[in-house]
Amino acid sequence: MLLQTALRKKASALTALVTAAAIALAPLPAARAQSKGPPILRDTETEQLLREYTRPILRVAGLEKQNIQMVIINDGAFNAFVADGRRIFVNYGAILQSETPNQIIGVLAHETGHLAGGHLSKLREQLANAQTQMIIAMLLGAGAIAAGSTRSSSAGNNGLANAGAAAIAGPQEMIRRTLLSYQRQQEENADRAGVKFLTATQQSPRGMYETFKRFTSESLFAARGADPYLQSHPMPAERVAALQEFASSSPYWDKKDDPALQLRHDMVRAKISAFMERPETVYRRYPQTNDSMPARYARAISTYLHGDLRSALAQIDALIQVQPNNPYFYEVRGQALLESGKPAEAIAPLRKAVQLSNNAPLIEMLLGQALVGTDNKAYTDDAVRILRAAVAREPEAVLGYTQLAMAYGRKGDYAEADLASAQAAYLRGDNKTARELATRAKTRFAVGTPGWVKADDIVAAKPPRN
Repeated sequence: MLLQTALRKKASALTALVTAAAIALAPLPAARAQSKGPPILRDTETEQLLREYTRPILRVAGLEKQNIQMVIINDGAFNAFVADGRRIFVNYGAILQSETPNQIIGVLAHETGHLAGGHLSKLREQLANAQTQMIIAMLLGAGAIAAGSTRSSSAGNNGLANAGAAAIAGPQEMIRRTLLSYQRQQEENADRAGVKFLTATQQSPRGMYETFKRFTSESLFAARGADPYLQSHPMPAERVAALQEFASSSPYWDKKDDPALQLRHDMVRAKISAFMERPETVYRRYPQTNDSMPARYARAISTYLHGDLRSALAQIDALIQVQPNNPYFYEVRGQALLESGKPAEAIAPLRKAVQLSNNAPLIEMLLGQALVGTDNKAYTDDAVRILRAAVAREPEAVLGYTQLAMAYGRKGDYAEADLASAQAAYLRGDNKTARELATRAKTRFAVGTPGWVKADDIVAAKPPRN
């Protein structure tokens, strides 16, 4: 919702109006994936940083107990949005392009403004009202068209038919403009709420202003020559001017980000660059002449991703020497070994990463994968224990259930293996396979046991909706 322009072609029917409004609710990355949901990225380090960014803002917004989740979208464009009342979606491009923590925090404050204002539910009410008004207009217009057609057949006059067409088109345009005006007001309200939350948490709104101002000169956020009444967001110059006026009055306008937080922010940006960008791009961003920790982090990851494991491990070990309690360095080391076909060697660094990260479930899943990948049955019980703990806290992670199914299969516990496989298939959206596996699992469990009940739930469930 943050940085989209919404230039619409004229809608000629109710469906077109509702579709236009739906696009404002579900930006392109989410819409593209359709029923399978938006393409999601998972990373413990990045998610933890985003949670720390949003926690104080959610607290002052009165949303601390709502369990708002941060979701990273696999899209390099700068965008963030809310599509329901429980998640804030952030493109990885927004993190990568935010040069300071304050800039992305400002974006998150804006989106929190949408959540705190209940804008999605209110917009749905507006859509419902618009739909009712549109149906009435269409019925009245259709009646006029029918009457005009009857008279024109006998009198050669189609004036009523033309009037009927106008009766449909006119209200449609008016309703559409009213709806888009309402959305523009929501954006302005979210801007003001974001600044309020930042001030309440003693943070500067300058980053929010800088981000919006930057996009006034770029096509993503500029709309030169466009009709301001046909946009779901305020015109850029007006919006930025209004934002500057009330943001610059904050007593924390000139407050800088803490250097330690800036370093963590830069480390996450380096990690995203290494994983998501081409190696030549990574090395342009972080040349060998740059000896900073973020640059070394990016180059180490890019090196392992593109085949030079020995050099990558040496670079990661050098990072560990500087920050021996950084769990994510051990995670990357273990992941590099695991993905290079060395699961036994990956176990030790991944155990260390789990310990230092306070048992982060995504890292536990990597450890479980390494334990299963060794083909050593002595690790099987440990793998089951770790993976069960991980999926209990991350119940929508396919990797955890997939590895758990393999571990149970190695133990010869085929009922639990079928159940875990069914859960993985269900989360992937493969409902047919999930039902088949769950049906088989039910025959292996005693009727009424917890495993039987879970399998029965999958058999009876409808496909998950993202």
